[in-house]
Amino acid sequence: QVQLVESGGGLVQPGGSLRLSCADSGFTLDYYGIGWFRQAPGKEREGVSCISKRDGSTYYADSVKGRFTISGDNAKNTVYLQMNSLKPEDTAIYYCAAYVSSGLFGSSCLWDLFDYAYWGQGTQVTVSS
Repeated sequence: QVQLVESGGGLVQPGGSLRLSCADSGFTLDYYGIGWFRQAPGKEREGVSCISKRDGSTYYADSVKGRFTISGDNAKNTVYLQMNSLKPEDTAIYYCAAYVSSGLFGSSCLWDLFDYAYWGQGTQVTVSS
């Protein structure tokens, strides 16, 4: 059974760092990338970052550029999201999802949810003093 599991969330002070992990298990079909999304209370889910499994190309939302870094370890079937210089507005539940579209992997990975088929359960990130 397909499953994605996020971990690494928690409470951190403004300016602090966290590293989220997204590990997959049980995939019987190939997928082409991983996306990180977040949803704050009362707000819509938004794309944060995504990475292509084929060539490692990455994309970031403007709100996190220069602060967040996405990376992948294919041997461990794990994708990481390193989050630095965290701000209170980064507070949200963070989800990872598998990009299953076989088409061109581009910046649409940040917003086209139809390209994703499997979602993790989410991990809470709270940035507060």
